[in-house]
Amino acid sequence: MDINIYQAYLPQNDPEAALEFYRDVLGFEVRNDVGYEGMRWITVGPVGQPDVSIVLHPPAADPGITDEERATIAEMMAKGTYASINLSTPDLDEVFAKLQETAEVVQEPTDQPYGIRDCAFRDPAGNMVRIKQQ
Repeated sequence: MDINIYQAYLPQNDPEAALEFYRDVLGFEVRNDVGYEGMRWITVGPVGQPDVSIVLHPPAADPGITDEERATIAEMMAKGTYASINLSTPDLDEVFAKLQETAEVVQEPTDQPYGIRDCAFRDPAGNMVRIKQQ
């Protein structure tokens, strides 16, 4: 089989803050920005990887989700336990130095016992963003 990752979804509860983080801080390009009934879905992706995108979506926009589930999602996002993404970079120290000025640091660059070196941040919605050294 030949299967590729096309899109991953991360919730965002502040479209402008999400744009600032993913576009302005991480340097991703905006590929789509769609509004519907007061909500926004923003698609971003790394420059040079046009086939891989992250859709920053309004949490709990699915009409099948109950009010109780929406409240749970909001609580989990506030704690930073709802969603995450793992990224990689050839220069972890450079990326960490830039991100620590603008994002909440969860973990400084660390050599993990399972063989990688990584760091972690939270994006404006509370999502965990882990970045490993390539």
